[in-house]
Amino acid sequence: PQVQPFLPQWLAQPKRVQKCIKNNLCLIQDVPGVHPRLLKKLQMNGIESFFPVQAEVIPAILQSASNGYLMGRGGYRPKDICVSAPTGSGKTLSFVLPIVQVLLDRVVCHIRALVVLPTKELAQQVSKVFNVYTDGTGLKVVLITGQKSFAKEQEMLVQKKVTGYCSLADIVVATPGRLTDHINQTPGFSLTQLRFLVVDEADRMIDDMHQNCLDQIVKASFQAENDSGSNMLFQRTKPGPITAASSCYPQIPLQKLLFSATLTQDPEKLQQLNLFQPRLFTSVYSEKNRVGTETEQDTNNKYTLPEGLSQCYVPCDLNSKPLLLLYFMLKMKFTRVLCFTNSREASHRLFLLVQAFGGVTVAEFSSRLPPNERQRTMKEFEQGKIELLISTDATARGIDVKRVNYVINYDAPQFIRTYIHRVGRTARAGEAGVAYSLVLRIQERRFLRMLRDAGIQDIKKHPVKGNSLKPLVQQYEGALCKLEKTVK
Repeated sequence: PQVQPFLPQWLAQPKRVQKCIKNNLCLIQDVPGVHPRLLKKLQMNGIESFFPVQAEVIPAILQSASNGYLMGRGGYRPKDICVSAPTGSGKTLSFVLPIVQVLLDRVVCHIRALVVLPTKELAQQVSKVFNVYTDGTGLKVVLITGQKSFAKEQEMLVQKKVTGYCSLADIVVATPGRLTDHINQTPGFSLTQLRFLVVDEADRMIDDMHQNCLDQIVKASFQAENDSGSNMLFQRTKPGPITAASSCYPQIPLQKLLFSATLTQDPEKLQQLNLFQPRLFTSVYSEKNRVGTETEQDTNNKYTLPEGLSQCYVPCDLNSKPLLLLYFMLKMKFTRVLCFTNSREASHRLFLLVQAFGGVTVAEFSSRLPPNERQRTMKEFEQGKIELLISTDATARGIDVKRVNYVINYDAPQFIRTYIHRVGRTARAGEAGVAYSLVLRIQERRFLRMLRDAGIQDIKKHPVKGNSLKPLVQQYEGALCKLEKTVK
């Protein structure tokens, strides 16, 4: 018999969030505790109702800060919050709103909220949302991702005055590498007043060895400030057992908010995050069947996919892969297609090949390109000027690409998480979308087993007959010769 893993209580009994977005919208007025000023902002941005994740998480964060952001007597400390929900379910707004609200009444400017994200694009996306909701509040948001020079970022963060350094940011949105540079090299960059630490795409941050970065943030936020003793009153002590001495000073607690589409259940990894009495909100679970018991096979559903998503796979051989992509674009008239390859080289070659073939407006999106070019490409894709965007996995994570009709896995993903994040680029926010995976015959068994193990049953086989591809062959061979010259 298979040994069931023993999960800590908070993982085993999470707060369940409805998966189906459209039927479970909640009017913004019905969510308790949201500041009237922010309600007005939401309406100005055309948001009338919250997604299920937002309706659960926003009140939970607000409640944890309901006594202002100093920790009260008796050492009461807010619980850390983990949110595991599919891509496109509105996670960003569920931390932006409460953080802005808690900081609305702040008097002195200090870094109180820090949001760490794995990629520059994601960080830009999140800082944009923060800017919308802090507009007119006097709260300052600073983005540090290494797109400006280090000295320029230092100027945005800290100002030196006669009395010492003072912070110019309340909320910092950062990528890990650049953040550690500032912690170590920017004089006056202080996290000792940090109240919220948000880690988005948390599992990737743990996996990608950014663990060191999280340790440094925590260390920096409990560092003794070495200027005059005025700050000693609110000096943070490392959380530990509550004693009479530890509870006589009010302290600013550090609360961690973790968000991910695929939150790890590996106790060892979670241990590294040092969470305090965490609460988990998840929509990654199976619907109960009528008797009210979960069926055996359903408990293995580790991941949820957006509900409007249809999935197909196309068995093929290596030579027919490019032809299949051209067939989908030219004969089946697919538009707004996001196509994933496993490497930068593969995506570049495929881009050149489709370009040489002609008839399809195509662009590539990978870390080869400078950030401003990537932004421009993304904009043109969203406006419908580009029909096919060929990309590496760098973009599969969390980037909100508007209106993707189809995702094509040109190279079948090696890992289930990669698959989840790629196909999650379409069918966002309750819309419909289709995902095709081109699977080599030798990969077919492994690919289907990988999906089956993750509880994904509803993928259909979609064979394409060789005859359908014949009309494209001649022109394709011409394109190959062109490509050969280009590559040389």
